[in-house]
Amino acid sequence: MKLSHSLALALPLVANGALAADLTVKFELPQLNVAEYHKPYVAIWIERGDQTVASTLAVLYDVKKKDNAGTKWVKDLRTWWRKAGRDVELPMDGVSGATRPAGVQTLSFASAKAGLDKLPAGDYKLVIEAAREAGGRELVRVPFTWPAKGKLAASSAGKEELGAVSVSVQ
Repeated sequence: MKLSHSLALALPLVANGALAADLTVKFELPQLNVAEYHKPYVAIWIERGDQTVASTLAVLYDVKKKDNAGTKWVKDLRTWWRKAGRDVELPMDGVSGATRPAGVQTLSFASAKAGLDKLPAGDYKLVIEAAREAGGRELVRVPFTWPAKGKLAASSAGKEELGAVSVSVQ
């Protein structure tokens, strides 16, 4: 697995303010020039400083397969699976979604739905993992401090299965 370099973000902490904020994640799924291209499965979560999962935001996989057969391959999102996936039943309401085509994707999460309103102040990482059938896997971490004063923006980038990844809180 390839781990990208993360861009550290240092923002001051405040006692209140952006707790009712919306979190937006933009990520690029590059169009790879390969003989057999499959849309990647993607997991997005928030990780605490000790690398435990604070909240799973999204799990994108083939949700339309008969008899929920797409869940069989979710295990290929190995990091998320080991940390949180084996303890959940898919599909997860409000978390599970269909795979996405190549290009820039944007997902938005309300603070309460994403679990941000329950996060204690501190340093976290937004983590996105992509795994593709007959392809590779990649993980990108984007550090951020919660809660943020005003707007928060941080970004990083993958090298193969993921392109640019950014997180913003408003």
